[in-house]
Amino acid sequence: MDSDELARALALDPAGAVVSAADRAMLDYAELLTRRPHAVTARDVEALRAHGFSDAAVLDICQVVSYYNYVNRMADGLGVELETEWSEQDMVVTPDEFRGRGGADS
Repeated sequence: MDSDELARALALDPAGAVVSAADRAMLDYAELLTRRPHAVTARDVEALRAHGFSDAAVLDICQVVSYYNYVNRMADGLGVELETEWSEQDMVVTPDEFRGRGGADS
């Protein structure tokens, strides 16, 4: 699977995308931090370490996830829309595909 196919698989079905065990642990942590930040515990951080992530890597993961959550919430809170210059060919999935994929954020 090339990087474009992986990006599309992750956008359409994050839980079903085929990734390494370490990447799955990272994605699971990112989803937990995004959807239920109050539920993150030291056990979740230990799970990342168990998959080979250093303390610095865990911090990087947490900071990147938190930053994107912040930016998206700011954009949503201000009613920001995508720029008109973005065509459907520029996106990993179309807006209709994104809305139709299910999940709590669609």
